[in-house]
Amino acid sequence: MKPERKPDKFQTGPDETPAVYAIERGPSGWALSRRDLLSAAAAAVAAVASGVRAKAASCPTGGFPHTDTVECLAISPDGSLLVSGSNDSLVKLWSLPEGALLNTLKGHTGAVRAVAISPDGTVLASAGDDSTIRLWSLPGGALLQTLTGHVGAIWGLAMSPDGSLIASAGNDATVKLWSLPLQQFITSLTGHSQCVNAVAFSADSRMLASGSDDATVKLWTLPLGWLLTTLTGHTDGVRTVAITPDGGTVASGSRDSTIKLWATPNGPCLETLTGNSQDVVHLSISPDGRLLVSGGRDGTLRLWSLPDGAPLKTIAAHVSGVQATVISPDAQLAATGSVDMTIRLWSLPEGLPIPVCLMDPAASTSGASGVQYTIGGNTYTVPCGTPIPPGAVCTCNCVTGGPQCTCVNNTCSCVSDTCSCVGNTCSCVGNTCSCVANTCTCVSDFGCSCNLVCTCNEVCVCMAVPA
Repeated sequence: MKPERKPDKFQTGPDETPAVYAIERGPSGWALSRRDLLSAAAAAVAAVASGVRAKAASCPTGGFPHTDTVECLAISPDGSLLVSGSNDSLVKLWSLPEGALLNTLKGHTGAVRAVAISPDGTVLASAGDDSTIRLWSLPGGALLQTLTGHVGAIWGLAMSPDGSLIASAGNDATVKLWSLPLQQFITSLTGHSQCVNAVAFSADSRMLASGSDDATVKLWTLPLGWLLTTLTGHTDGVRTVAITPDGGTVASGSRDSTIKLWATPNGPCLETLTGNSQDVVHLSISPDGRLLVSGGRDGTLRLWSLPDGAPLKTIAAHVSGVQATVISPDAQLAATGSVDMTIRLWSLPEGLPIPVCLMDPAASTSGASGVQYTIGGNTYTVPCGTPIPPGAVCTCNCVTGGPQCTCVNNTCSCVSDTCSCVGNTCSCVGNTCSCVANTCTCVSDFGCSCNLVCTCNEVCVCMAVPA
């Protein structure tokens, strides 16, 4: 059986402060400001030139998106939605580029190891240690179907670009094909002798690549699932595979710390890329086929040019292993997920950190608080201190408290990052004084609760905001 990967618990340091979003509002909604990103890039280049390392975006101390390792990521075809899966058994939906939490999908009973989104953006698949594949509607997140058939954990998922198939990679050494339209099992592909870790479709949906702990990559013809060839050369298990958009090259990453580029359909190995000090855990290829992104157990994010495999940049992205990488459809953004329980965003092709904090108050420790607001019929959860879009209505000020995000004074309204509540008399709730009339302004970090310990029926005096 495959050993379970354990997270390295990590919290941001005391010098790290909430970040400011590099976004602006356009005709189609909120989007990354290219002007602002280029300014940030220039500043980062200047910092590097002066010997100062550019710092990645940081969340408030104790602020995390999940309570355990972030195992997998996917981005919707329109680039507006990021999906994350974690060892905490949850699947979460985040808006891009704001990084706001939109929804939490519950149902898996073990770690979520893989996620994939259909080419039309309407169906999300998730799978993991509970041996199930769960299909969810997007953007709503309703559970559509639960598929069973694997024995043991499912480590990889992919959906064919033509929307007809789901492929899953299992600890049972099989690759299984499922009908996406019918949401039912089709067949099993056998041939690997050990756990299958990853699968990837070619852009024309006529070929599937699989990578296994048996140190091989296998190519299969579709839709029949016949074995086309077996690629050998890695000296340890293959953890990740990806195929270039033209279908001419397969990339594989291994526990032997190398990346290999293979010519299809029969090999040979074109290039072996070195530099990682530990496992290459995940690979992503840009839609134009010119950039390869790798995430390593050594915590690095590496950028490589294609088709030659030349190294472009190495980024110390996380303090623990990078478990997941994904590139946006416009190739302007990459996201990484890590054993350190964080998700970070990076501009491409520069490889610079995008100052956005993805944080769920329910997954965070004491001291990291958030706020929920509603705009355009959607609810967003962001860290306290994040600018709130004009016209948004505050629906909940969240404070951390174990597994639950507690709402405090959910009638308050948000203005930028400050909340105000109204009150002038005390109502006694278990020796707690609450404002209910006279205007009391509170800093959002305090939850906008305006509560003091008091005696019943006393005049309420709220926290004063410094001048």
